Amino acid sequence: MPTTAELGSHGEDLAVTYLTDEGLTVLDRNWRCREGELDVVARDRTTLVFCEVKTRRGTGYGDPVEAVTYAKQRRLRVLAQRWLAAHDEHAPEVRFDVIGIVLRADGLAKVTHLPGAFS
Repeated sequence: MPTTAELGSHGEDLAVTYLTDEGLTVLDRNWRCREGELDVVARDRTTLVFCEVKTRRGTGYGDPVEAVTYAKQRRLRVLAQRWLAAHDEHAPEVRFDVIGIVLRADGLAKVTHLPGAFS
């Protein structure tokens, strides 16, 4: 049974594979600053995408995407500002995506991607 950290890391690996398969370019992973951590920062053509990844073993506590509360959204907006201030990346648009991953008992993963989940 993987630890919570291992589960999260595996989910982020799956999310990065999913995003790159969809044509996005991953710029950063697990970027940290004093206020917290951004799971994935990517570019979708001319749009910078800040992506929160939530991974669960099941849906007993709800779908993983539901774990991105209003408070978490506020924190992600602050983290995005910090990331932009620390990097020389510019884009006319910024988007916040959420990826929920449920690791099923059969070993397969169900990936739910919500592009532009909040603004």
